[in-house]
Amino acid sequence: MSKLQIISDKNKKSLKIKYLLSKKIKSNFFKKDNLVIVIGGDGFMLQTLKKNKSYKKKFYGINSGNYGFLMNKFSSKDIIKNLLKANLVSISPLEMIVKNKNNQIKKSIAINEVSVLRQSRQAASISIKQGSKQIIKKLVSDGVLVSTPAGSTAYNLSVHGPILSLHSKKLSISPISAFRPRRWKGKIVNDKSKIIIKNLNPSKRPISAVADNLEVRNAKTITVKTNYKIKFNLLYDKNRSLQKKIKIEQIRNEIK
Repeated sequence: MSKLQIISDKNKKSLKIKYLLSKKIKSNFFKKDNLVIVIGGDGFMLQTLKKNKSYKKKFYGINSGNYGFLMNKFSSKDIIKNLLKANLVSISPLEMIVKNKNNQIKKSIAINEVSVLRQSRQAASISIKQGSKQIIKKLVSDGVLVSTPAGSTAYNLSVHGPILSLHSKKLSISPISAFRPRRWKGKIVNDKSKIIIKNLNPSKRPISAVADNLEVRNAKTITVKTNYKIKFNLLYDKNRSLQKKIKIEQIRNEIK
């Protein structure tokens, strides 16, 4: 049975596109199995994906915000053709498991990145392991990011982390304003890695852990790994694939 959903955020532009799309798709008798058309920005797309993590659906994003890296450009004229010819990309999110100061365990998923941030005026003091292997014994900084390839052009790029190819099977670990060691630029690891981040001084230097937009405060240990049981199926216009967008950002970064 074919099922189509068109959802949007509350932005006026989004609602206008939703109205136009509802009429156009209905008049063209367009149907596609388990397709969700998401109208808004990257934040709304991430929120929608997380809500639907248990369902095998395909998501086609239409950008009505500013940047919309995960989205497609809206074309009223070509929308039916773009939907029919869209390329499918499957991505798995990161899973964040946090133990807080009260030894409570909290879990969440992150499609872009897990960010560990200082919670007070004091810099964070953390250690980072890749399984049993020590990556860095003591990092004093504003925090650290663990990013997926899809998220490597987001917050990760802002902190001068590397842009990862979509099919690289890698994760990026990037420091945020490293103070000691000042020259540590981070590390690229295999996406099968289990990354363990420990707060070395939780009473004096509290930290929070954020999975995309969900925050857990007063974190003692944060474990991050790829959750292969979850797969998000994203659709992109033929000439604007996610891989192509990432390559464009790599070129821009190299010629700066």
